[in-house]
Amino acid sequence: MAMHFVFSDEAVLLFDFWRVHSPTGMALSVLVVLLLAVLYEGIKVAKAKLLQKTLENLPNTTSQQLILESDQDSTGSRSTPANGHRLRWFLCYFGQSLVHVIQVVLGYFVMLAIMSYNTWIFLGAIVGLGVGYYLAYPLLSMT
Repeated sequence: MAMHFVFSDEAVLLFDFWRVHSPTGMALSVLVVLLLAVLYEGIKVAKAKLLQKTLENLPNTTSQQLILESDQDSTGSRSTPANGHRLRWFLCYFGQSLVHVIQVVLGYFVMLAIMSYNTWIFLGAIVGLGVGYYLAYPLLSMT
């Protein structure tokens, strides 16, 4: 395996079964890596939007109110609105965690594809990240 960038139409990407032996196969592989990079940028924006919605859904409570609610819960009385807010917060936080895991996995896939040291794959990833940024980040300003 070369430890420097090479222009070649042969490579092994991510998995042993993803072997590229032809210019057509390389073009398709570059397209797949490009789309993975675009998806990575899109998920970054989705994660930011989800965080924004999570923060909007949090109740405006002070720390004193949270202490009083926890004392009431420990004595046996149930506060339904507080439990609803906690459940909604937990679901939003859980969703954010899942989106983060997907983002990290895609990021590592793109990184490992680049580590094949194939210049075409590298260029596909760079173009995909640029296109993804260009397409996705204007969506952050929309509400």
